Order: sequence, then C-alpha cells, then structure tokens
Amino acid sequence: MALPPDHDADPERCRLAARITRQYLIGARSLHDHIAAKLLAARATRVLDIGCGEGALNRALPGPPPFRLVGLDASGTLLRAHPGPRVRANALRLPFRDGAFDAAVAVDLLYRLDDPGLALREARRVLAPGGTLLVTAICRTDSPELAPVWRPEPSGFDAEDAPARVCEVFREVEVERWDAPLITLPDRAAIRDYLVARHVPRPQAAEAATRLRTPLPVTKRGSLLLARR
Repeated sequence: MALPPDHDADPERCRLAARITRQYLIGARSLHDHIAAKLLAARATRVLDIGCGEGALNRALPGPPPFRLVGLDASGTLLRAHPGPRVRANALRLPFRDGAFDAAVAVDLLYRLDDPGLALREARRVLAPGGTLLVTAICRTDSPELAPVWRPEPSGFDAEDAPARVCEVFREVEVERWDAPLITLPDRAAIRDYLVARHVPRPQAAEAATRLRTPLPVTKRGSLLLARR
C-alpha cells in the first residue's frame, strides 16, 4: 500500500494535541507514561509503536529504551522528529514479517482509521505467540466540560464498542477504564487550541472558547485495552 508524498496525517494537529497534554497536565501520569511502565514490567524486548508520531512513547521511557522500540507512522513530517528507529508505513499494511514483535502499541490511532479491524489483524500478525497489543479508545462522552460547545464525533472505534472489536481478532482482552481530570486549560487560548486539535475549525474554536469559564479542568474518559495473541 503505497504512501503518497502528501499522506501526512494532519501533523500540526497531532503536535498541538501533544503539546497541550504536556503543558497542562495536572499531576497525573500521561497515558504514554502508563504504557511505558507496563512494557517495562512485561520485560518486552521488541516493541512496535504504531502511529508513533514524534515519539511520545520513546520519550516516556527512562533514558534509552531498554528494548528495541520501532516507531511507525504514515506521516513523514512527524517521523522526522522521532528519536529512535522509525518506519514510514500504513497501519493497515505493516511492513514486517509474522511474529516480529512481542508487544505492539497503538495510542489514539484506531478511531481515525476507516478499517480498524484490518489494523487489529495486522497488529496480531506481527506479534509473536503470547505477544501483547496495547490500544486506546476514547469515550463518546470524553471531555464533558466542553459539552456546551463540542462533542466528539462517533467513530468506528469508540471505548463503548472497542472491547468487542478487539475480541473479534484476539482471544484474550483486558480493559482498563479511565475517567478523571487530566489537564487544566488556563485561558481561552488554551481552550481554543484544545478544540483545534480535535478538528474544530479555528474561528469556531475561538468563538466557543469565549463561552466557557477558565481555568477549565478537562476530564478524560476512555479505555486502555490489553490484548494477548
């Protein structure tokens, strides 16, 4: 599956979303920190980060990764900032042999794909027997504090239906749910940027930000799914 030169998957929005989380985190561990801890506890040796972006998982690890971590993304722009081994490719057609990894990660990716089931099957294919896939899914009621001005669009891989989707491909699935404040947006500019990162056009995002009080805590709702091959 060839990738055209302009295939970059909205890298500016991806960067904006990552910056907002880093800048306005309110003491909780980030999702990438949590996943990094799980990979270390599992003593993974070969990990594929699908939809790696600029390398948030790589940077969540203490020093150089203690295992081989390969980043994969469709965006050449984002990959240029990735600090480790990286491959530009599509999640629907992974350029690796069967059983090449003992763990794979897909954070904030599957809901953006037309066929998340195919991506799950590809992830399973490149996992060795007993390997683990860690994927995230966002609830339809995520960021409830912004409900007066914005609601997430339903996708093909929301937290409400993600466990059933994963169970179609993997025989064993565990679900960790989260529902807690993660960031605080201090002013209208931060609210605007948060909305822009979620595909709200900038003029509408700026107008919506004027209708909310600041500082605004934002509750993140979703699930981390751990599937074993």
